Amino acid sequence: QPLLVESGGGLVQPGGSLRLSCVASGFTFDDYAIGWFRQAPGKEREAVSCVSSNSVSKSYAASVKGRFAISRDNAKNTVYLQMNSLKPEDIGVYYCAADRAPLHFCTIATMYEYDYWGQGTQVTVSS
Repeated sequence: QPLLVESGGGLVQPGGSLRLSCVASGFTFDDYAIGWFRQAPGKEREAVSCVSSNSVSKSYAASVKGRFAISRDNAKNTVYLQMNSLKPEDIGVYYCAADRAPLHFCTIATMYEYDYWGQGTQVTVSS
C-alpha cells in the first residue's frame, strides 16, 4: 500500500525557517518524482516544487524560488523541503506527492500527474 507521510510543519515567525520531510513506503521510491504542493485556507492547491527520481531535475514555483530548496535521499525514501525566509503568504497545508515519471523528469505544471498523496502538514507563519 503506497504511503507518503509528511512532517516538520509548525508555527514560525516571518523570516524563519522550517524543513519538511516526506517519507515514502509501499512503492519503489526510486522510480518516482516527488512534488510538494500547498493549500492555503480558501484557496486552490498550488505547486511548490518537485524533484526527479535521480535528483537531476528540480523545479520551483516563482513565489518560492531562491527561498526553498528541495532534496531527496533515496536510501531513506525521503524527500525534504527546506523553507527559508518564510512569509505569511507561505501559510498552508503542505502535501507531498509521487509521480511515476521518467528518470530525469518532474513537473509542477499539473498535479494530475501525481499518483500518490500524503495527508499534509500544516505550516503557519505569523508573528
